Amino acid sequence: MQLDVVNSQNEKVGALELRDEVFGGRVSDALIWESVVHANAAEHRGTHATKNRALVAGSGRKPWKQKGTGRARVGEIRNPLWRKGGTVFGPQPRSYDYALPRKVKRGALRAALTAKLQDGAVTVVDALRASEVKTKAAVEMLARLGVGDGRTLLVDVHPDDKLVLAVRNLPHVAFVPAARLGAREVVAAARVVTTQAALERLQQALG
Repeated sequence: MQLDVVNSQNEKVGALELRDEVFGGRVSDALIWESVVHANAAEHRGTHATKNRALVAGSGRKPWKQKGTGRARVGEIRNPLWRKGGTVFGPQPRSYDYALPRKVKRGALRAALTAKLQDGAVTVVDALRASEVKTKAAVEMLARLGVGDGRTLLVDVHPDDKLVLAVRNLPHVAFVPAARLGAREVVAAARVVTTQAALERLQQALG
């Protein structure tokens, strides 16, 4: 597979050869699904909490004596059976993250990129840089590259600081370093704009 390499003016300046053994295989939706679920779980804030009988407010004194009253025995008003008592086995703060095999992560990213390449939704540029921190200039550059109103993913080995600041106010544009790229970011984007160096780095890592 061969892709054209363009500059910021959308003029062809070269070509990039992609290996079929990396980006020419079958797209595995199952791998992509596993990677997306793992990424969502890792960001899940497990801050939920309930009070058990040790944490709920109230006295620990026995309300009445054990025998002779005719009423059921009870040890304290914080009893979980009572109203305003503690909660039994309620949710507690925890992390929803779990270990995902490295091969699954790489396979999911390879499948996601392959799907975008097959759909023709990948644009390869020689560099992603900005001469000044201006959102208007960044929007004009993306328009020249054929990027529409859909969600756009920018990928570079080392993102340019000025361009990062220029696109941070655009809600539909995300800038991700190649080393931190995951399948979720790829499948969520309608268009992927990557530098030649970043795509070569990904091809080497996923090969």
